[in-house]
Order: sequence, then C-alpha cells, then structure tokens
Amino acid sequence: MIRFAHSEYLIFLAVLPILLGLFWWSVRRRRILLERYSSAKMLMHLMPSRSVYKQPVKFFLLWSALAFLILGVANPQIGTKLEEVKREGVDIMIALDVSNSMKAEDIRPNRLESAKQEISNMIEKFQNDRIGIIVFAGESYLQLPLTMDYSSARLILSAIDVDIVPIPGTAIGSAIQLSMKSFAAGEKKHKVIVVISDGENHEDDAIAAAKEAHDDGVVVHTVGMGSPEGVPIPLYQNNVLSGYRKDGDGNTVVTRLDEQSLRQIAEAGGGVFVRATNQEDELDEILRQVQAMEKKEFGAKIFTEYEDRFQYLLAVGLVLLLLDVFISERKNRLFTRWSFLKNR
Repeated sequence: MIRFAHSEYLIFLAVLPILLGLFWWSVRRRRILLERYSSAKMLMHLMPSRSVYKQPVKFFLLWSALAFLILGVANPQIGTKLEEVKREGVDIMIALDVSNSMKAEDIRPNRLESAKQEISNMIEKFQNDRIGIIVFAGESYLQLPLTMDYSSARLILSAIDVDIVPIPGTAIGSAIQLSMKSFAAGEKKHKVIVVISDGENHEDDAIAAAKEAHDDGVVVHTVGMGSPEGVPIPLYQNNVLSGYRKDGDGNTVVTRLDEQSLRQIAEAGGGVFVRATNQEDELDEILRQVQAMEKKEFGAKIFTEYEDRFQYLLAVGLVLLLLDVFISERKNRLFTRWSFLKNR
C-alpha cells in the first residue's frame, strides 16, 4: 500500500508538461531564427563548439530532477503492517441511474455529473461506513462491492457515464434487488440503499422492490434529479451541441423528473425523498438519516504503520541536478578532434 503524506504537493507535477511544451517551443523558435541567417553547414563552421544534443540532455536531466524532487517532497510512504481493526458503521449501497435521460441539463452541468459530485461530497463525510456502487439503466451492474476504501470509490465514480450500461431504460426495481444481493445475508438492519434517478421508471415495479427491501430491514432513500417541467436530452459531438435526442417518430424526447414515483419508492422503503438542485448539498439530509441509524460492528483490514521513502526520490533528484551542472552545452574538446564527430 502506497500513500503520499503530503499529497497536496503533487499538484506541482502539472508544471512538468508546461515546461516540456515551453522547451519544445523555444528549440523550434531558435532553429527557425538561425535558419533565417545561415544554413546548417555554415552554422557548424561559425559555431564549431556548439552541441546539438547536449541542450536536450541537460533539459531532460533538469526536468526529471524536478519531477523526483516534487515526488520526494510529497513523501511517498509504504504500508508495512496490516491489522484488522473493529469499526462501527452502516452498509450503504448507492444505486445511480445512468440512463440517457441523466444527460439532461436542467441541473448543471447535467443530472449525472451533478449526482456524481454529490455522491463524492457525501463520501468525504463518511467515517466508518462501508459503501458500494451500482449503476443501472435497462439493467443493473455492481461497480463497487461494499468497501471502506473511499479513494477507490471516488475513482470508480469518476469513470461512470451513460454508456457504461448498454441496455437503455430505467429499471429502478432491478437496482434495488441487486443492492439487496450485495449486502451480507442474514442481517435485518444497518443497511441503506440510496437511489439517485430522475424517476422515469419504465421497466419494473420499483415500489414493490422497495417494500420488499424494507421488510428485510433495509432503508431505501431516493434522490430526484431534474425538474418536473422537463427538458430535451442534448447530443454532443466533440463537445459541441449537435442536436437533441429524438424518438422513433422523429419527435424530440423530453425528460421530466417523476417526483411522485420517487416519493412512493422512498415511502415504501421507509426512507426519505430529496429533490436535487444546483446547490449540491441535498445528500446531507440523507447523510443525517444514516448517521442517526444504529451502527453495527465489523472488521476491516488497514495499514497501521508506514515507512517514509522520500529520501530515495530526493537523492535521485539531487544526483540529476549535479549531472546537469557538470554537463556543458559545448562539445567535448577531446571528441572534436575526430572528424566524424565534428559535424554533430
């Protein structure tokens, strides 16, 4: 297990591709300017000690040294001791709608991206709870089994999009049933399902599935994404709006938030319904409901001891800096005596 003790410094790695671009631009510009006044053969006679290769080598050394120094300052640590610790929390399955209607933009930037941001914000507030993720459209798929690895949860969440489920539709009941199967069998409490959807269910009886879940000790909350007024579903090509989704008759498809259905699902599941807005704090209400629940004790294996590894990266960075200092941009005088090296 590797982690960074000061991961905030990793943002400076973004400078590296910028420096690479600036170097390429400066080399290209210098070559263009030199070629205006002299040919390559004439430049070799005018500047016999000029080396074509040493400048890129020196830049590469400096660039690499900077990368190692940034990683060293961030202090990578390797876990050395794995222990099982006892935690108290709740098992939470997030069922996220990824049907085409979730691309509607009545919530900015669109329903799906807004939902993902709200889930990410909620994950940051978890402490000892386990979380799993299910995506659904016409069918449901388990993306993340129950885990306390919140970093993995956020990583998987960031990659979710509407094309992750090939079968169109919105089967909320199927998502609730798959969530039930993902919980440990035999327990009658400490379990929560959070359904995040626009509520346009066309495939199954979600209310019956929520009631069945509640009878089995699971609380079902729902979050409504969208507006009751309805909006068309945009289509983009290369990030440019190219039109709106149409049905088989050529009419523009308008998607609306089915608030009533989501309320009924939440009531059947013993949970609450929350309507999402652009403020991105609606899941706080559900989080409060979860935190008020009775917790269960479960074991989780975590790394409890870490060893610093920053010294190795800093050492490599310093060696590369010394190499850059001692390498001259001019040709080596010994090598220039050889005719086959003079024209390099």
